[in-house]
Amino acid sequence: MKGMVFTEFFEMVEGQYGYELVDEIIEDCELESEGIYTAVGTYPHAEMVQLIVSLSQKKNIPVPDLLHSFGRYLFDTFLSKYPSFFHAADNAFDFFSSIQDYIHVEVLKLYPDAQLPEFRTILKDEKRLHLVYESERKMSTFALGLLEKGLEYYKEDAEVIVENLEEDGSKVLFKILK
Repeated sequence: MKGMVFTEFFEMVEGQYGYELVDEIIEDCELESEGIYTAVGTYPHAEMVQLIVSLSQKKNIPVPDLLHSFGRYLFDTFLSKYPSFFHAADNAFDFFSSIQDYIHVEVLKLYPDAQLPEFRTILKDEKRLHLVYESERKMSTFALGLLEKGLEYYKEDAEVIVENLEEDGSKVLFKILK
């Protein structure tokens, strides 16, 4: 997992709860990196899981809720760091449909070792978009937060229905309906 995800997670926690809590959750976890991350480094996904679980326990917030909030938070980071990705699309459906074949391709040019989830568009018309999310990391609630913020950014009113295609959450269908 790219270090930027870790550094932004810490920024979110610090902004909402203070630096002391960031320190506490790092100390609570046995991290190979010792909680030292650079934005361009690559770190084990398991470390992010440990940090989120620690925050969940300390603040009594379910892990899926934290992942969802973090997805919404990280959207703004992506928007500020990579505005061309967002300006290339006129609407949310076009943007979401470009994730796999445009955005992830460009991300891999910048970070060849990035391990990205797969987002396949399986249906798209004026009123409906169906995306299949697939990742061994099982972070679909994080992806949901990103999708919801994307709809807000493009000022589109739509409902997002989530259906697990695999029980373990590794494959999820997002039905976005206007």
